[in-house]
Amino acid sequence: MTTASQIRTVASVSTQVAVRLPDRLVEFLDGMVERGEAASRAEIVKKALMKYERQVLAERDAAIYRETGDSDPELDAWVNHRWDLPAFD
Repeated sequence: MTTASQIRTVASVSTQVAVRLPDRLVEFLDGMVERGEAASRAEIVKKALMKYERQVLAERDAAIYRETGDSDPELDAWVNHRWDLPAFD
């Protein structure tokens, strides 16, 4: 039987990866850390990759939705309502 402590241990495992970046990106990362916007370079890179992962998965889901043609009446109504809002001039 797997215990909660074993699950936490597995979930916290990470792998160190060496990546070469242009000097300007390293300076950008270092500036963010110096200003206190992030704890480390690794934190910034991790957040950026997680954001990119969400984008890729959302794009994949959108492609599947387009290909299957499945329709969700509630979602379609919401989307149509959102686009029918008056423009702000």
